[in-house]
Amino acid sequence: MKDDRTSGSGYRWVLVSAAFVVMMVISIYQYSWFLFAYTLQQEFGWNLAAVGLTFTVFAYTATFIQPFSGFVADTYGPRKTAVAASLLVGLGLVMASRVSSPQGLYLFYGLGGMGVGVLYGISTACAVKWFPGRRGLATGFVVFGFGAGTALFNWVIEGLLQARGFRTTFVILGVCMMVVLIPLSFVYRYPKATPPGPGSQGKGAERSSEYRPFEMVRTYQWPLIYFSFTITVSIVLIFGAQMKMLAGEFKIPANYFGLLLVLFPLGNGLSRVVAGSVSDRFGRERTMTVFYLLLGLSILALVFFGHTPVVFVLIVVVAALLGGAPFALYPATIGDYYGSRYSTTNYGITYTAKAWAGLISGWLSGYLVMRFGSYKVPLVMVALCSIVAAVICHPRFLRAPHPKGLPQARPASHVR
Repeated sequence: MKDDRTSGSGYRWVLVSAAFVVMMVISIYQYSWFLFAYTLQQEFGWNLAAVGLTFTVFAYTATFIQPFSGFVADTYGPRKTAVAASLLVGLGLVMASRVSSPQGLYLFYGLGGMGVGVLYGISTACAVKWFPGRRGLATGFVVFGFGAGTALFNWVIEGLLQARGFRTTFVILGVCMMVVLIPLSFVYRYPKATPPGPGSQGKGAERSSEYRPFEMVRTYQWPLIYFSFTITVSIVLIFGAQMKMLAGEFKIPANYFGLLLVLFPLGNGLSRVVAGSVSDRFGRERTMTVFYLLLGLSILALVFFGHTPVVFVLIVVVAALLGGAPFALYPATIGDYYGSRYSTTNYGITYTAKAWAGLISGWLSGYLVMRFGSYKVPLVMVALCSIVAAVICHPRFLRAPHPKGLPQARPASHVR
């Protein structure tokens, strides 16, 4: 099979479809965690901070592995790397089924998290590399699988946890994951060359250069991207890590919570496709500003008006429809700003922001709830930070760098 984009146009749709399914499967680690956390807390009596630290460990292993796995995949190809990661994902849950201490859970859930991170990075990179002209839409479609996958699985997982307990559930899920992921990993391949596509704000990619990782982190844009990524994804991760306990504080009945098991992941996934498509048309930065401002306001609305079950469900769904956007916007932005050749590694480095988001949504949120007795404190904190992120992502402050060798563009507010 030839590697040029014309002859490979059919193949690339097969590839991103495979990546979509892979994302659906590995999303269980993140977006079914609140079901696991509740069951583990009931089984062992561990406190919120101890249980929440598991999610933080997962976030760290799933993110900090990506710069290294990205380098391996960019250098040697994604296929073998993806197969090895698929084994880690399945075996992580199988081994976690035998734990009896928080430390054992941290070890094995974190091991599976490494596999999740590798597959996530490779799947996203395939969209960036194979669809340079429609990066927002392609990455949105792929990460839609990660956001929405558990809409199919959470009811089944909750039933398994209630009927069979966490140990049998973990074994069943781990084996099924390997059965699905390993064959799909053999579909993965990168194109030999990817010409530049349309960039941020519509036309930037004609000027793009191929930035190596150390060159990327030296641009003024990258710290702004990193900070805003950290803050905004912490919101959706709070729901992924703490939603069952959060619903308990707001006294949400079981039937309303059952709706969220489907509606939250669907909204979270759909937001990635919508935000990616909108950003292809109107620009990444403008899309970030609007989505992040509305996201912050929606969380504040949840704090003040969420005690009515219908309102709670509606606001959480709105937050989901906004909160998944960063996972589509940032891989496309990294490709636009810094080129596609090193995009797996560059986005892997950027994706480590999710580790700090995991710290906020896991351990820190659990600690603040223990300290102040309510989820309102961490929710208000992340809502205000999301509004700050909306400001710094405005095109006045965040814009594509000039090609290498030309003077670096500065925000308009710095120009005298």
